[in-house]
Amino acid sequence: MGLISGLMAFLFGDGRNVVTETAEVFRENAEKSAVRAASARSESLAQFAAEFVHPRRGLFDRFIDGLNRLPRPMLALGTIWLFVTAMTAPETFVAGMEGIALVPEPLWWLMGAIVSFYFGARHQAKAQDFQRSVAWTLAMADQVKAPEPMAEDAVEPPAANPALADWRRENG
Repeated sequence: MGLISGLMAFLFGDGRNVVTETAEVFRENAEKSAVRAASARSESLAQFAAEFVHPRRGLFDRFIDGLNRLPRPMLALGTIWLFVTAMTAPETFVAGMEGIALVPEPLWWLMGAIVSFYFGARHQAKAQDFQRSVAWTLAMADQVKAPEPMAEDAVEPPAANPALADWRRENG
């Protein structure tokens, strides 16, 4: 008995485990690896979320955002208005289209570039706001408590299923 207890004390005594320590030389401890990965992920998400926190927006910022929201509805309503004008006042519509036909081609290219850059910048700003909200949500996910699992007796058994009963009889 003294030999076996001495061997066990050598291998597992003094708060250490020689077998585990030796195995960790050749293979990474999966639990410690998962803890390190979760910690790194949590810290990077916290850093990412902190990067996108912005202060409360003032009156000027809200006013400019309101102005930025006007071009798309104005373009859509203007296009609909062209159809209405063509039907209700054809002479006015023809005069307007003749005026548009006189606009030189380089000016059309400039207008296209301005509109493209405006909508492209607006799309990029909205995409960045979305990414910011995703980062904030992920950063707050650690603070959300998971629902408690229901007790086994609280789960109602499924309604009788004859096909399932036959299968259970056949397969034991």
